[in-house]
Amino acid sequence: MLLLKKIFMGIIKLNKIRVYAHHGCLDEEKIIGSEYEVNLKVKGDLNSSCLSDNLDDTIDYVLLNKIVVDEMKKPSKLLEHIAQRILNKIFSCSPLVSWVSVSIAKINPPINGDVERVVVVVKNSRSNL
Repeated sequence: MLLLKKIFMGIIKLNKIRVYAHHGCLDEEKIIGSEYEVNLKVKGDLNSSCLSDNLDDTIDYVLLNKIVVDEMKKPSKLLEHIAQRILNKIFSCSPLVSWVSVSIAKINPPINGDVERVVVVVKNSRSNL
């Protein structure tokens, strides 16, 4: 018989979610759009799912991906604003999540310089809500 020990916290990561979206302060960005890359890291209680092997007992990464894609479709001026919307939606839709980190990268941003990407990282925990 397999003996499973209790885990107090687990981490789920979604790396390099690629999205084409229309964000930015410039009119051209809103019309033309740009490539974005989103990385998501969530911490939460995975004890039940480790024992049950049941999707209903875990943090559903399919839902996390859907939240990111849906929020990225809504045009915004600032990446910070989008990241905060993603955080809020994850906390409201997934009660097992206790902490979230979202990074959003705008690839080839239209700034005066040779910059591969601009990245904004926002983190928060449920206890700070």
